[in-house]
Amino acid sequence: MKKILILLLFISQQLFSQGTDELFEKGNEHYKLAEYSEAISSYQEIEALGFISSELYYNLGNCYYKLNKVAPAIYNYEKALLINPLNEDAQSNLVFAKRLTIDAIEELPKTIFQKLDTSLVKKLSYNEWATVAVVFSVLGTVLFLLFYFSYTPSKKRFFFVTSIISFLVLLITSFFTVKEYSYVNTTVEAIIFNKETDIKDAPTFNSEKVFTLHEGTKVRVLDTVDNWKKIRIADGKVGWIIADEIKILRIF
Repeated sequence: MKKILILLLFISQQLFSQGTDELFEKGNEHYKLAEYSEAISSYQEIEALGFISSELYYNLGNCYYKLNKVAPAIYNYEKALLINPLNEDAQSNLVFAKRLTIDAIEELPKTIFQKLDTSLVKKLSYNEWATVAVVFSVLGTVLFLLFYFSYTPSKKRFFFVTSIISFLVLLITSFFTVKEYSYVNTTVEAIIFNKETDIKDAPTFNSEKVFTLHEGTKVRVLDTVDNWKKIRIADGKVGWIIADEIKILRIF
């Protein structure tokens, strides 16, 4: 009975995989024919089945970009990069999509550590950093065993030094893994979907407007009160926005 259940599970997974592949190809064909709305429907069917990927969101972003829908295009490119920060096509197209936004927000100057974080740590997801850490843990162990069982002094020195380097890299990549995992689980970002929205100084309709934002702008969510979200933009300004006017960036 157990073997039959496993077999049925395997068959159902294969059928789902074939189905998603067909939907992906169907979406690609619609895209080639400039049938962007139909392509979006095919890609969204895949997403509804739970089969998400950087390529899926990249294709969705392209469809919305072709339809001049700025916010959905940026939203999906950002999601593609959440899954795979090294997706160069998504990075490039995100730059083009952002040029269609109205808000010109000047980012606060970054410290040396923030620049290092952007240029190095955020190049990989926490899962990818974890994989690198595992590789170096295995490599370090193998090199240490080779050092232990070697009898030639030159080989012992070589294996000892390389094992120490491997363990140092293991510590660094483990730190990056924890750092990125913490960032992903504590940082909430969103894209504004309203054409134009007033940002208030308090979570009430009768509070004063502090500034105005437009569709496609990326914000960081700091707090939630009822149907309001406290946000911060890249230049450091803080205010409150109605929750329905933004879409949270998440991939789960």
